[in-house]
Formats: sequence, structure tokens, C-alpha cells
Amino acid sequence: MSAPRIAPGGLRELGPAIWAFSRVAGRATGTAPPAIFTTLGRGRGLFWGWLHFAGKLMPGGKLPRRETEMVILRVACLRGCDYEFSHHVRLGRRAGVTASDVERITTGSSADGWQGHERLLMATAEELIGTRDLSDASWTALTAAYDDRTALELLLLIGHYDMLATTLMTLRVVPDPPR
Repeated sequence: MSAPRIAPGGLRELGPAIWAFSRVAGRATGTAPPAIFTTLGRGRGLFWGWLHFAGKLMPGGKLPRRETEMVILRVACLRGCDYEFSHHVRLGRRAGVTASDVERITTGSSADGWQGHERLLMATAEELIGTRDLSDASWTALTAAYDDRTALELLLLIGHYDMLATTLMTLRVVPDPPR
């Protein structure tokens, strides 16, 4: 991976609020201030709009947090986004995503050992990232397992983290080293 195309900002580039937020976030994640925040934070007002939307999906979504993290990790895997993957392995651990879960996530929906709706979540992410759509059969399976609001949230979650992977990879954002 090459050097970041937009360097993470400091106090001057981020402003005091985003700079302070990124510092607190780093303490919470056990890293330096996360580069996702110190890079995207250079967009100032755009950053806050994005963060509000992202926060409605994770951690504020209707899906259980563990399942949300598993979906994000599958999207990161499918997209080959090292930043997103390493960041959410740390966050996922706090939500109950185990090392064996991560191993299954990297294999995908065909892996053995999925519980409940986990295989459906993995397959939905795989199909949506792979085809940019869901077949009628996949939609029927999804809406048999989840209500409309949760199905909509899942589509937005997958789409959001796909978009975020595109941004992070294009900007060459480097994974955060642990403290």
C-alpha cells in the first residue's frame, strides 16, 4: 500500500471538535486517534453528517451489535479493505465476535458453524456486493427473517461499508497501530 493520498489531519486541519473526538475514539479503540476520523474529519461539516448517518447504523441500529460487526467484517473482506477489517476486528471483539467467528467470516456463507441468521447475513452481503442487487429468492429469505425496517437497515449497512471501503482504499488510509 502506498502513502495516504490525504494525510490524517491535526488540530489545525480538523478543528477542535473533530480533533478531540478522534482522540477520545482512539482511547476507546486502543489505538492512536483513528485515521478514519483524522482523514475524513478534514471534510469538517461533511464528517459530522457522515458520522451521524454511520452512527444510526452502528452502534445505533436495530440489528444486534455482534451481527452488525460480522456484516461489516464480511464487507471489508469482500472488498479487501485492510483498514475497515482491522478496525472492526477490534470493535467486533467488544461485541462478542470471536477469533473463530472472524475465521468463518473470511471464508463466508459457505463456512460451517453459522448460528441463527448469521449465514443469511453473510450470503446477503456477498450477493449485494457481488451483484449490486438481491435475487427475489434472497429477498424472500431476508424478509422472512427480518421485518422491513431491519431489512432496509441491513441493505444500508452493507452499502455504507462498501462505500466506506471504496473511500478508505482510494485514499490509501493505513490501518491504525494498537497503542
